[in-house]
This record gives sequence, C-alpha cells and structure tokens, in this order.
Amino acid sequence: MKKIIITKDAPQPIGPYNQATLFNGMLFISGQIALNPETGELVMDSIENETHQVLKNLGAILKEAGYSYDDVLKCSVFVTDMHMFSRINAIYSQYFKEENAPARELVQVAALPRFVNVEISVIAAK
Repeated sequence: MKKIIITKDAPQPIGPYNQATLFNGMLFISGQIALNPETGELVMDSIENETHQVLKNLGAILKEAGYSYDDVLKCSVFVTDMHMFSRINAIYSQYFKEENAPARELVQVAALPRFVNVEISVIAAK
C-alpha cells in the first residue's frame, strides 16, 4: 500500500505532488529546492548554503519516514550551471559517506522551479 509522507520540517509542495511516497519499503522523495520551511524564503546567498538547505530538507523527509541518509540508494541532482559541480559536491559529501554513497547523476538543466540553482530528488530503501 502506498503511504504519503509529509512533514512540516521540510517545504510544503508547491504543486500537485507530495513530499514523498513510501511503497513496499521504498521511499521516493520529490525534488527539493532550498526553501527554508520555517520562513518560506529561498536560501540562495551562496551555492554552498543553497545545497545545505536542499539536503536539510531531504533529511527532514527521510527522518519523518524513519529513514536516514544511509538508506539512500539514488540521488538525482539538477543544476543550472555545471561550473558549480565541485562546490555542490563539497557540501553533498558532508551528508553521504564515500564508502556508502548512493548512485547519482548530476545534470545541467536550463531552469528549475523558482529559478533556484540546484534541486535534488532521492530514492531510499530499507
């Protein structure tokens, strides 16, 4: 049975989707951007802070579902400027241990919601 996961500790959806869906032990988290869930404001003062906020939002959803970063199997990272790759990677590596890091792709796109620089979606399992 499909279970919808929602937490107030991550931004509420801005469209017809949910933060995450849990099905048979698989957790599918919608793409997260750097919206601060407390203020509703975007965190875009630096790509480092923006990436931290995205990963904090993902962490809040993982926690709500009873999962952790260690349970993540796959990340999809979307960026608007490939030149930010190393700076995003430096922050990303603080959340995922190299020996247990999930599969991942990082692709450049023309634009993202609210014109942010980075969006990440996740698939996790127990």
